[in-house]
Amino acid sequence: MSEKIVVAGVSVDTRHWIGGRRVASAGTFTDVSPVDGRVLGEIARGGPLEVEAAVAAAREAFPAWAATSRAERARILHAVADGVEKRLEELAIVETNDNGALLRSHRRGVMPRVAHNFRFFADWLLTLEHEDFETRGHTNHVSWDPAGPSVLITPWNAPLMLATWKVAPALAAGNTVILKPAEWTPLTASLLADIAAEAGLPAGVLNVVQGYGSEIGDALTSHPDVRRISFTGSVPTAKRIAASVAPNLTPLSLELGGKSPLLVFADADLDLAVDLAVEQYDNAGQVCLAATRFLVEDSVAEEFTRRFVEKAGALRQGDPRDEATDIGPNIHPRQLEKIDGFVRRAVAAGARVVIGGHRKDGQYYAPTLLTEVAQDSEIVQEEVFGPVLTLQTFTDEDEAVRLANDTRFGLAATLATGDPERAARVTERLVAGTVWVNCFFVRDLQAPFGGSRQSGVGREGGSWSFDFYCDLKNTVTAPNGWNSHG
Repeated sequence: MSEKIVVAGVSVDTRHWIGGRRVASAGTFTDVSPVDGRVLGEIARGGPLEVEAAVAAAREAFPAWAATSRAERARILHAVADGVEKRLEELAIVETNDNGALLRSHRRGVMPRVAHNFRFFADWLLTLEHEDFETRGHTNHVSWDPAGPSVLITPWNAPLMLATWKVAPALAAGNTVILKPAEWTPLTASLLADIAAEAGLPAGVLNVVQGYGSEIGDALTSHPDVRRISFTGSVPTAKRIAASVAPNLTPLSLELGGKSPLLVFADADLDLAVDLAVEQYDNAGQVCLAATRFLVEDSVAEEFTRRFVEKAGALRQGDPRDEATDIGPNIHPRQLEKIDGFVRRAVAAGARVVIGGHRKDGQYYAPTLLTEVAQDSEIVQEEVFGPVLTLQTFTDEDEAVRLANDTRFGLAATLATGDPERAARVTERLVAGTVWVNCFFVRDLQAPFGGSRQSGVGREGGSWSFDFYCDLKNTVTAPNGWNSHG
């Protein structure tokens, strides 16, 4: 196979990055752009041999990287951020062609956030400490010891940003990393390897292995030399990973799916509520945090729906490389078929299509809103991961909370209300890892992030990331412990 491909003028190496060098595989898989169905290239298809090499490289590099001072680790992570900023336009162009998200979003928000991920955890590392405390005169000192080689398995909906949410804290913590990007969007992970090498990250500290599903995943997650595994993706895959790590008791961080609610009360600013609602079509609905279930107080439901339909109808769907486009394609023909199947089954079960409800040319699905849906229906209970939203009504707070909490998920919730006391009452009762009140998708990296119920296990962000990627140690020193007894 060709070792490099050119995507919109940007050269991307299609081989793995293992131990500080490029490594080919005997087999390949085809990477196709969702924008226009064009083949981007053939990508090295890894398996157990590549996994073994990557884990060995990470294991070999770990002692020196773990012993590297915090200040030096932080310096290198800042250099990686510099490299991201230097190549921001290239990263944005490649990622848009690879996953179909808006180029304007990659330029203005996503890729700057990638650089910020490295800078934040570099800076947080330098201030990470607990105050010593005493127990009956004994001093307790808490420290964070690097855990070891870490496997990071990342999704396709925001490939580089979600990867670096994991890569940055893992490296800052002193761990070495084996990154496995999603097979549908492998390209910017390869560019990240180049950037990290140019920034001076030692060989073997960051490794990137590409491959398909269980062909590579099982070998990664079951490896006895892996000390941490962080995964973002589906519940079924997470269950498989959990079974795979059980013999080794490898600690897991799982950020999984969601079926999050948007609760709109009659006292809300309806224009704001509608803006929040239309925002749920971001990235063609391929956002795990999206509030896909609208729960609207019945007295304002008709007006809310009217305004929503008007605003959603003004969205422009098309080529994500066009600055005027609001909604791009869905990632893959298989995902598009899945989305369409959800809608067809919902309509057959009695749902009413308010807008959308159909496929368009290529890999595009019309922004859709369904009403007259039962609480126990598939469309309300299961994650679609596409531009498909449902609307139900409620009469009071109790019913709103009951409906909001009545799924197996608990990733996020969004609340629109003009009453701060109501906001406090309702948010206290919601089952969710993150609750937004009169806003959406605001995430500070120092805050804990993760899901409840089947939306995940554990939290990352700020000190929580270091708690996961490190082995915490408490050293207890006796009073007058330094007296000589010679």
